[in-house]
Amino acid sequence: MTLDLLYYFIMKKQRTFLTACVFLFICWNLGAYYVFVYGPKRTETLPAPHLSERLARLQSELKDQMQVNEQLLLDIEKEKAILIQKKKDQEILQYKKKLEEENKKRDENNLNINNELPKPQRTKNDYSYSSVVLPVLLIACNRPSAVKRSLDTLLRHRPSEKQFPIIVSQDCGHLETEKTILSYGDKVTLIKQPDLSDIKVSPQHKKFIGYYKIARHYRWALNQIFKQLNYDAVIIVEDDLDIAVDFFEYFLATYPLLVEDKSLMCVSAWNDNGKPDRISNQADLLYRSDFFPGLGWMLLKETWIDLEPNWPQGFWDDWMRHPDQRKERSCIRPEISRTDTFGKIGVSKGQFFEQHLKYIKLNTQFIPFTQVDLSYLKKENYNPRFRKEVYDAPEVSLHQLTKEDARGFPVVRVKYTSKDSFKATARTLGIMNDFKSGVPRTGYLGVVSFMYRGHRVYLAPDPSFTGYDVSWM
Repeated sequence: MTLDLLYYFIMKKQRTFLTACVFLFICWNLGAYYVFVYGPKRTETLPAPHLSERLARLQSELKDQMQVNEQLLLDIEKEKAILIQKKKDQEILQYKKKLEEENKKRDENNLNINNELPKPQRTKNDYSYSSVVLPVLLIACNRPSAVKRSLDTLLRHRPSEKQFPIIVSQDCGHLETEKTILSYGDKVTLIKQPDLSDIKVSPQHKKFIGYYKIARHYRWALNQIFKQLNYDAVIIVEDDLDIAVDFFEYFLATYPLLVEDKSLMCVSAWNDNGKPDRISNQADLLYRSDFFPGLGWMLLKETWIDLEPNWPQGFWDDWMRHPDQRKERSCIRPEISRTDTFGKIGVSKGQFFEQHLKYIKLNTQFIPFTQVDLSYLKKENYNPRFRKEVYDAPEVSLHQLTKEDARGFPVVRVKYTSKDSFKATARTLGIMNDFKSGVPRTGYLGVVSFMYRGHRVYLAPDPSFTGYDVSWM
């Protein structure tokens, strides 16, 4: 208490000194101006030498006064910097004290009456996974070497042929690709998209014809999975993806969550901001996201039945991101991606590949997700905790974060107020800065979470955020 009073007295004294300096500075300049303009005027005409001497003396006095003023301003700036630094140091001390108190309280809550060690958070679920069958649908066309690489990786990590049957759906009628698929024998099943006819599009969209063919292929292939083969869910990959060692474990563990939580639309293996310096090393960390990521994702039959009647002719992934399809549903995504794309050559012509996609980190640590309680990801559990974590974090400016003035804060929040401020901030911090139907990549409740120079950063809107603006593109 005594230290707090002393600190208050010092701060008050310095503020008084600073105010006095500013007041004297203003008074001095006003006085000088008044004397110069309204002071007594001599009526007699001075000889030229005397007038010249007086002007020189006045010029010298003004020069001296300017130097005094400059020094006074420097002193004021120094005092201001000292006050700001002391305030910042005080905030850091208060934040650290708060963290220590929270950690102590959490440790006390974790200890039982016998003072045993806290129980591990990783507890085996009651859910029986043995009866779950999740087919993997691989979308292929005319890249035999890519198909081979993808199939080799899937087969290498697949824990059970019965639980994870692999179905390759081929479009394009490319014989060499078909031959490559058939070379795997009964390890995989080949189905072939029968409609290879041309698609009529407007002249402006002829250059996008590949996207129309992909949308047609997806519709046919997913109808085969759900309506002909009658599966309840599917994991969808394309022929340019590598997968992580726990790819199958991840989808198996999140399947019950997708079934139970109707606020979810999909589970994705992809983190759009998953570059090594923008993620933590917490391989078991999962999030909710309002942005549909794709690139290795799981879909339920009931969701497909809802989507299929209005399936678009082209650009199906952007269509999925529109509010009319998303219906305020979210996806689950990991901190560290469980897929990695090597698809520089394809319909998208390597869009974002050289600048971004090729740098996404693929997880290498096996996480036994089926032994983890993932109920924290359910909307009713996740949202209150997420909002509290974001808006309890100290707010720092972009300048403070990039100049390392946020040292001592492991978690920080950077506020954005408009589309342009988000884009500028995201560009500076090295994350994706585009929007799809108003939703930023990986965003949840308007918030984008990532790492920056050792800080967990929440790039967040105002706490009063109520929804996305679809005009933000």
